[in-house]
Amino acid sequence: MPASPSTARAINDRLALRLLQQEGPLTAGQLKQLTGLSRPTVADLVERLAAAGLIDVVGESGEQRRGPNAKLYGIVADQAHLAALDVRTEGVSVVVADLLGRVLAEASVPIGGETGTGPAVEQAVALVERTAKEAGVAGLHTVAIGAPGLIDPATGELRDSGGLPAWHRRLVLALQERLPETRVHVENETNLAALAEQRDGVARDRDTFVLLWLGHGTGAAVILDGVLRRGASGGTGEIGFLPVPGTAGLPSAVDCAGGFHSLAGSAGIVRLAEECGLAVGGAGDFGEGGHGGAGLVRGAAEAAEVVRRAVAATDSATDRVAEAVAAADSARKGVAATGSVPEAVVATGSVPEAVVATDSVRKTLAATGSVEASSVPEAAAVREESRFLDALADRLAVGVASVVAVLDPGCVVLGGEVGQAGGTELAARVERRVRRMSPLATEVRAGVLGGEAVLRGALLTARDQAQDALFSPRQPVDQQRRRAH
Repeated sequence: MPASPSTARAINDRLALRLLQQEGPLTAGQLKQLTGLSRPTVADLVERLAAAGLIDVVGESGEQRRGPNAKLYGIVADQAHLAALDVRTEGVSVVVADLLGRVLAEASVPIGGETGTGPAVEQAVALVERTAKEAGVAGLHTVAIGAPGLIDPATGELRDSGGLPAWHRRLVLALQERLPETRVHVENETNLAALAEQRDGVARDRDTFVLLWLGHGTGAAVILDGVLRRGASGGTGEIGFLPVPGTAGLPSAVDCAGGFHSLAGSAGIVRLAEECGLAVGGAGDFGEGGHGGAGLVRGAAEAAEVVRRAVAATDSATDRVAEAVAAADSARKGVAATGSVPEAVVATGSVPEAVVATDSVRKTLAATGSVEASSVPEAAAVREESRFLDALADRLAVGVASVVAVLDPGCVVLGGEVGQAGGTELAARVERRVRRMSPLATEVRAGVLGGEAVLRGALLTARDQAQDALFSPRQPVDQQRRRAH
């Protein structure tokens, strides 16, 4: 059955608006080319959208002659304003943006564990209002909140979860009360991080993948065939409760201690680093402020820093061994014949295997006179970092392999501050272990957005919801404007 004229117009309008969102300002001719619509149809939709206040002329195309066809049309960015919140156990970060998602102001505030529920909620709400004022925004159309915990799939509300501050749940209600004309949406933080990595990060080519969040705590987001999967109670991805070997006991219904969280949470990672003989701490000055609120998650920052340093040390060792081997290439056959340097080390310079043999490499190369001994790293100095990364990869591979066995996603992204810090080095180690543990081919990638992913995902969600509301043909224009302002 063919669409009615009004339905066809609505479809065409939404298509044009989405193209303007994705591509930026376009001429009527470019809209015609991208939509495949006729010239008269494009002219009509441009006139309709301009009359509704949704698009406006923002310039002229230099590639065309002056005149009507040279006008560049763009979405009116100040038609509505948005806020995105990243709510952590230790505080809140917020950004305020326009309808296109361009950030106008940002701020964060720490909230100590001793702060009562009422004062904590007031600090968070006041931060939103203050940031909006600094951005010159009179009202917010949509607010999206990323928070730890379970989201009830039936109501969309943050469920009362043990172990999380009471002010988290109260914050959503307080924002709805303080901003009655504003749409307030709350989503699990790991789900938002997965959305951000899929739209703006390392998973842009994937319709099916799992994001393993590695920050202060652990979590997982599951996207299958382009759809976020929440589960019957909204608990899909609560991987911190996964029973795993290597812990002191089993997790309980109210405490994930003893589960995967104990191995891969920030506290567990820092303890592992100490057990491997690495110095921890010294992650820098993480005071108030900063996009994404890095100062609010000292535990995640400390764990990420020790992982980052270990990766840097092993990368440096790999480079120096490779340089030494290259410099001694003329003596390679003779050195290999003595049996003092394994052929595999000479050929690949792999880590940690190369690090274990570094003493032999260094002494042999120095003896041949082909390279200074000081140019090859001491084995003991690097072996600790490599042992730590191997042990961490062992832990993460247990969680990844469990996810793979059930979901077969084909790709797992190591997200959060720790996943980003580990980069391709840690991801490759985990992938090698998963390949030995599972018959299902799985690519392991390092997330590129780190702790910023939650706030970025919240902003994308707020933008999508605001545009859905404003671009809806069923809503009168005067009602749209009242909501936007």
